[in-house]
Amino acid sequence: SDAGDGPTLVICPASLVGNWQRELARFAPGLQVHRYHGAERSLRDVGDHDVVVTTYGIVRRDADPLATHGWGLVVADEAQQIKNPNSATARAIRRIPGTARLAMTGTPVENRLADLWSIMEFANPGLLGTAADFKRRYAEPVERHGDAPAAERLRRITGPFVLRRLKTDRSIITD
Repeated sequence: SDAGDGPTLVICPASLVGNWQRELARFAPGLQVHRYHGAERSLRDVGDHDVVVTTYGIVRRDADPLATHGWGLVVADEAQQIKNPNSATARAIRRIPGTARLAMTGTPVENRLADLWSIMEFANPGLLGTAADFKRRYAEPVERHGDAPAAERLRRITGPFVLRRLKTDRSIITD
């Protein structure tokens, strides 16, 4: 982890923990990876690792100890898991400090624009203002009134922070 001081914390659904471990071993075999999951989990030696992989459920349960560590990069994989800004999971993950944050999702907006606010509030706190500001300036005008200028303003603000790939883009290798 070179994003700053401390290891990278990867937060993902439980079903992807093993996948993250396999992919890290395959593409970055020199990294020391620690699985922070299960009944015997411990953060005691976390500083000796480059990457710590855990789950959203563990983050919810262990928010206090996780928030006391100095993380370099904090990665939220399948970040639609934090689309509800008032959920215990979203509140817990926002408490974890990191020099940099990255949210990865194929569906940044599933139902409402507020989903996007919640994910962006994790990845880039304060960028879109408070939830109430966002609702007033973007969500209500776009969702209720089809306000194209408001939608364009939102695209301009979030654009520099969103890397989007399309399945129709021929330069992307098929997965």
